[in-house]
Amino acid sequence: MCPLPTSVSPALRALVCAIGATTAITTAHATDFLQAWQAAAQFDRSHAVARAAHAAAQPRRDQAAALWRPNVALTATAGVGTHDSDVRGAQFSAPGMGQSNGVNFSTSVQGGTATRWALQASQPLYNPQRRVQQQQLTASADLADVQWQAAQQALMLRTAQQYFDVAVAQESLRVLGLQLAAVQRTSDEVQERFTLGQLPVTDTHEARARLASLRAEQLSARSALDIKRRQLADSTGLSDADLAVHLPTQRSPSAAPRTLDDWQSDAAAHNPSIQQSQLALQVARLEADKHSRRASATLDLVAQAGQERLSGSGDFGSGARNQSTSAQVGVQLTLPLLTGGMRSAKQEEALRLRDAAEAQLDATREQVAQQVHAAWLGLSVGRERVEALTQALQASQARADATQLGHEVGDRTLLNLLNAQNDSASAELALAQARSQLLLERLRLAQLAGQLDEGTLHVVNQALSAAP
Repeated sequence: MCPLPTSVSPALRALVCAIGATTAITTAHATDFLQAWQAAAQFDRSHAVARAAHAAAQPRRDQAAALWRPNVALTATAGVGTHDSDVRGAQFSAPGMGQSNGVNFSTSVQGGTATRWALQASQPLYNPQRRVQQQQLTASADLADVQWQAAQQALMLRTAQQYFDVAVAQESLRVLGLQLAAVQRTSDEVQERFTLGQLPVTDTHEARARLASLRAEQLSARSALDIKRRQLADSTGLSDADLAVHLPTQRSPSAAPRTLDDWQSDAAAHNPSIQQSQLALQVARLEADKHSRRASATLDLVAQAGQERLSGSGDFGSGARNQSTSAQVGVQLTLPLLTGGMRSAKQEEALRLRDAAEAQLDATREQVAQQVHAAWLGLSVGRERVEALTQALQASQARADATQLGHEVGDRTLLNLLNAQNDSASAELALAQARSQLLLERLRLAQLAGQLDEGTLHVVNQALSAAP
């Protein structure tokens, strides 16, 4: 049975009972805040993009390690070639044949088979640019790790925001339903008393006007709830039947009080945005070093073996062949002498980008400090606000009860009663919003300090209770 008075109209009874039945069904499939986050971590689309981007971190570290390992390459060529040579006035000597001067040599291969192969190996010994490139790749991998950490914390906060949006919207619809039922009951009573000539027609008009207004608010609240549930469902992949959210309890645990300076210190050391800016500055400084003059010289250990061969017919016979085989090992020094201004131009560009990265780091630090201050104030003032709204709700409920009694004995008008009921409902909803906002500020402050993790979510999850 639906626990509503018989004086409530059948249509309204069906509506309120349907809301209660839906709440009872979804509570059986209750999804708490921690489960919603775990689902979002697997399903959220933007989080999947961040996960894929983070997967590139380890390959960058592998690239950094490979920069100082030997490189070996094998090249082979086959084709058709022609080669003619003519040597005049050469000197020739051979055992048993003496020495001859003014000797001429000629070779000729036309349209012959040409082959070439070469095996080359090199080992960097001194290469400042490669060293800088290695440091840049390592810093880039570290940046990917920090970005992944920031993406996880952003998803936690976003899921919390969506979760509490649904909880508050659901509470708003519930409170409006109860308020509508109470006004409907009052309207029915007023109509009966008007029929009996005990009340003026003005009271009936006031009751009907308030009923119409509440029905419009209820339609708006239902649409808002549907939108917010859709947003949470899209992020978590959970169906509507699984999205029975919870509101903060009256006994929500509060974090241990910490000073603003403590939070600012933690944020300066661990905030993901600051860490990203620091790593970006490190990469910019390395880029400037890579194009400096002292980084241009390189020294490598090189080894090479190869063979070139050309065989076929020529002017001096059908069995002509030219073949050469070579092998060498040693060190190779490379020192650029003139680059046409390219090196200095790149260094100048890198220096300006370094200056921009330094300015960005300062701006990020200032912005994070402001955000920490705002979140800390929100958390500090939020506790007092919740206490004040709790007292306001108690006073509003007492006022509504007293006004109800006063209206029954004729000391209060219907308008007084309707306003008192409206104020009581508004106070109840405001308290739910304040409690949710208090937990969000707590999560936001933890995120700014780089301390938002699943353990923090577990603590917040314990502060939630099933929605009434």
